[in-house]
Amino acid sequence: MEKYPHYLASLQAATRKYWNKTALNTIGGDSFTYGQMAIRIEKFHLVFEKLGFQKGEKIALYARNGARWGMSYLTVNTYETVIVPILADFTPANASFLVSHSESIALFTNADKWAQMDPKDMPGLRLVVDVDTWKALWTVDQKTLDIYNTMDELFAAKWSNGYGPDDVVFPTDNMDNLSTINYTSGSTGDPKGVMLTYRNFSANVDFDQRYMPAGDKMVSMLPMAHMYGLVIEFIYPLCNGTSIYWLGKAPTPATLLKAFADVKPYLLVTVPLVMEKIYKSKLKPTLDKPAVKILSKIPGINQLIFKKVREGLHEAFGGKVTEYIMGGAALNPEVDRLFHKIKFPYTVGYGMTEGCPLMAYAPWRTYIPGSCGRAVDITEIRIDSEDPQHVVGEIQARGDNITKGYFKNEEATANAFTADGWLRTGDLGVMDANGNIFIRGRSKNMILSSSGQNIYPEELETVVNNQPFVIESVVVDRGGKIVALVYLDNDAISKSGLDAEAIAEIPGKIGDGANRVLPNYSKISKVEVVDAPFEKTPKMSIKRFLYK
Repeated sequence: MEKYPHYLASLQAATRKYWNKTALNTIGGDSFTYGQMAIRIEKFHLVFEKLGFQKGEKIALYARNGARWGMSYLTVNTYETVIVPILADFTPANASFLVSHSESIALFTNADKWAQMDPKDMPGLRLVVDVDTWKALWTVDQKTLDIYNTMDELFAAKWSNGYGPDDVVFPTDNMDNLSTINYTSGSTGDPKGVMLTYRNFSANVDFDQRYMPAGDKMVSMLPMAHMYGLVIEFIYPLCNGTSIYWLGKAPTPATLLKAFADVKPYLLVTVPLVMEKIYKSKLKPTLDKPAVKILSKIPGINQLIFKKVREGLHEAFGGKVTEYIMGGAALNPEVDRLFHKIKFPYTVGYGMTEGCPLMAYAPWRTYIPGSCGRAVDITEIRIDSEDPQHVVGEIQARGDNITKGYFKNEEATANAFTADGWLRTGDLGVMDANGNIFIRGRSKNMILSSSGQNIYPEELETVVNNQPFVIESVVVDRGGKIVALVYLDNDAISKSGLDAEAIAEIPGKIGDGANRVLPNYSKISKVEVVDAPFEKTPKMSIKRFLYK
């Protein structure tokens, strides 16, 4: 007897129950009911079977967020082929490398992305599908194309009497099989594809269903190829019978607020930076007015002010949100204190791709400001410290949601776990007597972009260091802007024969050169020249904590 239901059993039940309800929606675009979703999944399953696709073979998904992204993901996932979601913002070259590294036999993508890719770079590929039309963009041979084009005929032949709710059957005897390979970077050097099983997802979805709110509609704005958005904004609510709405375009304050007003979601999942921007632009100017400051200190009146602020925030997000969940980074302490003071129903969770993703969370009524919740009941968390309540140590975890390692990367897998089998998160923190976790720093140096993307400075530095005249660099985050600090090869510059004007243009050209190959979300805003080499540790790695 399993400890919790398989998430595909939950999805199967929701699909049968909510057959005529909309499931997947792109705002201003496609909309599919649970029934239409199930029929499309079945059509793909029949053609996959005819093509000879086997359980455990890999299929990549490199496309923009939207209803058809969701359909593509579920199509692969419910066939028991391993889904490889690739961030839409990765360059076509990086995506091609990951398709090849993952040994994918098929690729779901957008036509404009495929136009910048070459099948020769992906030797195992047999089929490429246009997510926007379901047409084949490329096949390895004519026979594959001919079979693919019989999709509707195969479905009509098998289901001549119709396909209804009771015909939906998703596989559930596969808990420990590989479900997903999620690459945490697009690097061509040492890619880390996190291997996640059906058990990992089932544990997380079951926890979410037991402790997070359930509701009618959800606006999804985080990257779907990241676990945070994938599980919390898509899989868990869909298993509840929720309608998912994607923006279908890059999130801007205007498009987001319109989406919230139109959809009226029951839950908001976001990154702290979004709420911090709203605080700085909407709340702080009002709360800093002298009269408001005085009134905010008077008992009774201050509660009226806080109520007004709270209601205004609620209305901005559609008025129906029952909980605001933030994750991916720490919340600004000033914002944290204010939200708590006005009794705003927010909480901050903690997780990572390797935890599929959630590892710590507390419902908003029991959330302690400054923390990131408590270990979820599917995970054990410990602090590697002689005094975990007072002395900072590495946060380590184990449980049914934790990855079994990295695809084709035994060294990274070995380094990720302690000798007694706990995942090394690379994050530093303490834990109070009640189990609340307080993160004190990130040893992994990760930067979280405003759109929820993980940015790894080392990868950007590799690109910057490849530019002319750069000896070494450090990439830092300054208020949401990516800045590259560079130490230049002055000898090479003096021998180059460049005049003073051309030398002054070098930093700008370094930024332009790097940005030509970097994804949109990690482009460098500014290049600053430093006068001396960066300080190093005995191992000759840069002491990056010295540079801001």
